[in-house]
Amino acid sequence: MQEKNKNVLLNEDLIQKGAKFLMHTYSRMDIVFCKAEMQYLWDVEGKKYTDFTSGYGCLNVGHSNPAVIKTLQEQINKIIQPSNIFYNIPQVELAEKLCHISGFGEKVFFSNSGAEAVEGAIKLARKYSTDKYGKRRYEIITFNNSFHGRTLGALAATAQAKKQNMFEPLLSGFKYADINDIGSVKKQIDDNTCAVIIELIQGEGGINVCKKEFIRELKKICEDNELLLIIDEIQTGFSRTGSIFAYQQYDIVPDIVVVAKSLGGGMPIGAIISTDKICSVFTPGTHGSTFGGNAASCSAGIAVIKYMLDNDLAGRAEKLGKYLASRLNILKSKYDIVLEIRGLGLMLAIEFKKPIASELMKNALENGLVLNKLSETTIRFLPSLVINEKDIDILINFLDRYIKGEIKNER
Repeated sequence: MQEKNKNVLLNEDLIQKGAKFLMHTYSRMDIVFCKAEMQYLWDVEGKKYTDFTSGYGCLNVGHSNPAVIKTLQEQINKIIQPSNIFYNIPQVELAEKLCHISGFGEKVFFSNSGAEAVEGAIKLARKYSTDKYGKRRYEIITFNNSFHGRTLGALAATAQAKKQNMFEPLLSGFKYADINDIGSVKKQIDDNTCAVIIELIQGEGGINVCKKEFIRELKKICEDNELLLIIDEIQTGFSRTGSIFAYQQYDIVPDIVVVAKSLGGGMPIGAIISTDKICSVFTPGTHGSTFGGNAASCSAGIAVIKYMLDNDLAGRAEKLGKYLASRLNILKSKYDIVLEIRGLGLMLAIEFKKPIASELMKNALENGLVLNKLSETTIRFLPSLVINEKDIDILINFLDRYIKGEIKNER
C-alpha cells in the first residue's frame, strides 16, 4: 500500500508539473503511462490498459515492438543523425522499400511528421505545375471535413473552419469539395488548379470512407485536366485498412502519396513518395529538412515494414476489422442509441445519436480501455494491428454494459 501511495503521489506531481510547464494545446487526461508492450499500456500505479488508439494510429506494429527496438538500438550505437548532404544507409534502404511497397513510387523525400510531408507535397505539386504550365496553376482542391495537419499550409488544406478560423489569413490557393460528390469537384476546377489532395478515409473528420466509384472518377478527372492526385495515407497507410496502402483497394495509381505515423513504429518520421518525372522539379535548395531522413528513425521504418510484411498485418487488419465491425453492428441492432458503424479494416468508428462520448471514454479508462472520441457523438477505434479477438470481445462487452446503463439511466 505504501508503494502504491508513492506512485499516486508521483502521478499527481507529474500532472501538476505538466499543467505548469507544458502549453495547454491538448485536453489531457489525468493519467501517466510509464510502460508499453504491443497493444497494452501500464500507468504509474501498475494498472494495465488495452489501447484502442495506438497513439492516434502511430503504432500499427504495437507499442515498443521488440523488432523495432532491437533495430533502433543497433542503429543508435552506430550513428543517429548524419547531415543530408551525405548519404546514410537506413535512409537509402527505407526509400527503396517505400518505392517497392507503394507499387508506383520512384523517389522519396523524408520529413519528420505527416504535416511536414503534406507541406512538402503542396510545394512539389506547385513547383511541378509552375515548371510545366506556368505560375497561374497553383490552386489545390481538398475536401470538407478533411484533416492534413496543423502547420499553416496543411491547415489551409484542412477544410474545417473550426480549426482554421483562429489562424487566418491562411496560405491561399485552396478550394474545398465534398467527398463522394464528383460534381462538387468539377465545380472547383479551373485554369488555376494544379492538384487534388484527399484522404481515402477521413480520420479526424469522422471516419468517412470514400466510395470506390468516386475515387475512380476523381482519378479520371485529374488525368483529363492534367492535375496531380495526392493521396494522404498518413493514417490509412501501413496495413491499417486491410492493404499496405488504402489506395491499393481503389484500383488507382496516385501521383503523390504522403505517409507518416506508423512508418516509424513510434519514432518521428514522414515521407513523400512520387515518380521520377514529378520529383525532378525538386532540385538542391528547393526543399529540405534538417532531421528528415534521420538514420535512427529510418532504421525504425525498415523494421516496421519488415514486421508488417512478415506478419501479414494487412490480412490481420482485414480479418480483425471485419470481426470488430460485426460485433459493433450487433450493438447497433441491439440499441437504438447507436446511429452508425463505419470504416474499413481496423479504422472504425461508432456514432451515437446522443452526446455520450466524453463520459464513455472516461468510463472506459476506469475499466482499463483507452479510447478516442472524435466528437461528443463519435468514438474512433485505431488499435494496433497486433490486437486479438479476446481484446475486441473485452471492448464489446464494456460497450454493451455502458450503453445498457446509459439507456437505463434515461428511464
